[in-house]
Amino acid sequence: MTQIATAHHSGRPRAAVILAAGQGTRMKSPTPKVLHRVGGRAMLDHAIDAAQALGCTRIVVVVGAHSPQVGEHARKRLGPDATVVQDPPLGTGHAVLAAKEALADFDGDVVVTYADCPLLTAPVIAPLFDLRAAGADVAVLGFEAADPGAYGRLVLAPGHVLLRIVEAKDAEPAVLALKHCNSGVLAADRAQLFDLLAAVGNDNAKGEYYLTDIVGIAHDRKLATRATFAPEAAVQGVNSQAELAAAEAVWQAGRRAALMTEGVTMPAPETVHLSWDTQVAAGVTVEPFVVFGAGVSIAAGAVIRAFSHLEGASIGEGALIGPYARLRPGAEIGPEAHIGNFVEVKKVKVGAGAKANHLSYLGDGSVGPKANIGAGTIFCNYDGFEKFETHVGAGAFIGSNSSLVAPVRIGEGAMTGSGTVVTADVPAGDLALSRTPQTLKTGWAAKFRALKQAKKDKKA
Repeated sequence: MTQIATAHHSGRPRAAVILAAGQGTRMKSPTPKVLHRVGGRAMLDHAIDAAQALGCTRIVVVVGAHSPQVGEHARKRLGPDATVVQDPPLGTGHAVLAAKEALADFDGDVVVTYADCPLLTAPVIAPLFDLRAAGADVAVLGFEAADPGAYGRLVLAPGHVLLRIVEAKDAEPAVLALKHCNSGVLAADRAQLFDLLAAVGNDNAKGEYYLTDIVGIAHDRKLATRATFAPEAAVQGVNSQAELAAAEAVWQAGRRAALMTEGVTMPAPETVHLSWDTQVAAGVTVEPFVVFGAGVSIAAGAVIRAFSHLEGASIGEGALIGPYARLRPGAEIGPEAHIGNFVEVKKVKVGAGAKANHLSYLGDGSVGPKANIGAGTIFCNYDGFEKFETHVGAGAFIGSNSSLVAPVRIGEGAMTGSGTVVTADVPAGDLALSRTPQTLKTGWAAKFRALKQAKKDKKA
């Protein structure tokens, strides 16, 4: 048995090679596989997040010539030198070799990860670096599969000494019976990794250069090869729409559980859909069937009532949202404010204690503290070419069914009568009315009904 050397690797610089060159044909989608989203975030971004959380100072994304969007996405986030192209695709070993030149000046540990494994987080990967620090030359992340199926198998000796990895298509029955499987994630010294890859051949069922072959080569060279294990769910890959949905379900369940542990109340958590960056403070209640898009933060004591949809919005302490509310990007809801059923808010700052309880559209502008927005109020913010702002002052009262035609300002404490179309500023404390005076025609309704009934009776 090979003994692990005593050399200490902790504190070494870290780099990541993220493999993102797969065709993704089973997704049957015009969107490249690794740009499909989990928790509202591209799977590639989840992989980059994990690498950055691990402290990787260099990140190289290996992309395919068939999906230029993937490279564009990676470069937009990581810079112009962040991608290399694998063309043609000749296997995982070949893919990692594509990053050799990009890392030629790097001296440290390299971890190889995958852009289609969105649940692969930094804490799951970190034990590989612990193995490196303990002296392992090649550290591999494995898992015990409920159904090993087509996964590569880890052939182990006692002490998690890894002898070799055998792909399922090349495995004998005795090896196929093993349940320890390969996640594909591994770590090694940069120079040693590429030295081992240079010895990899393609004499296998697929005719490809397997990254996994470096384990057997390293073992034959008397190098220390070790494995550590992760939960199966944490390393699951996505190759189809069904697997994408399965990964989403695992991610959502984990995030909900974390929020509830932190003090968020969710009576029916399985019905709440969160985003990767949703921020919910302790003491918040989220009722059933609430959907969070990106960019939502909620302060303590707020209640998000059922069937509401929020994105790009901030909600202050004690605010009440919904049911059936829609908050769009730029909605800033102040403390104790109420946004009620079938109210849509977009790019409006709503002051503390203000209320818009029913059936209104508030777009572009502001609502002052303690203002009241009556049912059916519309901020008419768009003329077909440009957007304009509406500002409602503190304590103002907007009567039901008012249309505020922007740009317009309603002064502090001002009022509008129900049904008013406001086209000019309303000074503080004033009342704006734009209704035609009501007229009465005495007895008209009774005469009308009598006439209609007489005609009906004549036909009968």
